[in-house]
Amino acid sequence: MQGDGYGGAFEQPAPGDTTVNGQNILGRWNHSFGLYSDLTVQLYWDRTWRRVPNQYAENLNTFDMDVQHTFPLGSRQQVTWGGGYRLYNDVFENTPALALIPDRRNLQLFSAFVQDEISLVQNRLKLTIGTKLEHNDFSGFEVQPSGRLAWTPDQRQTIWAAVSRAVRTPSRVDTDLFFPGTAPFTIAGGSDFDSEKLAAYEIGYKARVLTNLSASVSTFYNDYTDIRSLSTNETSNGAFVIGNNNLAQTWGVELGLQWEATEFWRLRGGYTYLGKATEIRPGGSDLNQGRAEGNDPEHQVVLQSMLDLPANLQFDVVVRYVDQLPMPNVPSYWGLDIRLGWTSIKNLDFSIVGQNLLDSQHPEFGAPATRQEIPRSVFGKVTWRF
Repeated sequence: MQGDGYGGAFEQPAPGDTTVNGQNILGRWNHSFGLYSDLTVQLYWDRTWRRVPNQYAENLNTFDMDVQHTFPLGSRQQVTWGGGYRLYNDVFENTPALALIPDRRNLQLFSAFVQDEISLVQNRLKLTIGTKLEHNDFSGFEVQPSGRLAWTPDQRQTIWAAVSRAVRTPSRVDTDLFFPGTAPFTIAGGSDFDSEKLAAYEIGYKARVLTNLSASVSTFYNDYTDIRSLSTNETSNGAFVIGNNNLAQTWGVELGLQWEATEFWRLRGGYTYLGKATEIRPGGSDLNQGRAEGNDPEHQVVLQSMLDLPANLQFDVVVRYVDQLPMPNVPSYWGLDIRLGWTSIKNLDFSIVGQNLLDSQHPEFGAPATRQEIPRSVFGKVTWRF
């Protein structure tokens, strides 16, 4: 079992304060049937309460159960299957500025998946195929198949290619949002809003350059359809209705490097370049001309150091760079996270974490007039596994 939480008192905050608090608990049970077969059952509960002055307040409870089973099928196949159920209990406090109508809903998500890992040529060529099935209360059934082929010509190299389909199912923001909170509305949720769809393609190469040094490079191309839009609709009294009128393509490259400097010190680095293009589907319209759904950084860099110290201590450092966002403009920033952990006894860990330590606060998204900046933070965490 693992548990962690944040937040403090449950009483209402003073007027004008922006407050987020919550609690969560996770329980996981594992059972091994043999060397290559195991079963995992996981239960999870999360409560998040958020209040933004003069805009809204929300209390969201999430209950989740997942089951996963892995077993061999013959000498060349490894099958993994499972399923899950998730219940959202969402209570939204509407204001004159913003509303979700209805203001409270119970939403259910059912899921199942199966994956078969097939060794076509022993220790050389592997094919992985599978699919995920979901049913949600907005768009009904969704099918998300995937396939991956990996070739290992020798012990130091791997070349792979993958194709997959994924969806972003609708949320309450897509279907129930109304702005302002009372009529006449400027923005209205789309009752017919459909899932956003993605066809993803990837090719990659990984090599162990030295005994303690490995590097990887991968390229990707993503084709998106039915992306969220804002368009006028005569049946909604001139309001902009949330719909699916945008299309998009993204492409790029990811570089990775991992160096085991010593037995107790490991270093990782990564760089990502992202290019994109958005357009409006023929016959459709969008207030933002597709730009609101493509505000992403072009360049990102991550450097990570993991150091094992005496007395069961761990000292981890993460430095990251995120490029500027074009529209609305958000400046680029550097971030620094530090973690000091201690394993006092087996399966019991304590840690102190500092996040965004390079400045008191900085923006990461949103328009300058309304965005909330991310502050520097320090918190403690206890993890108990049994």
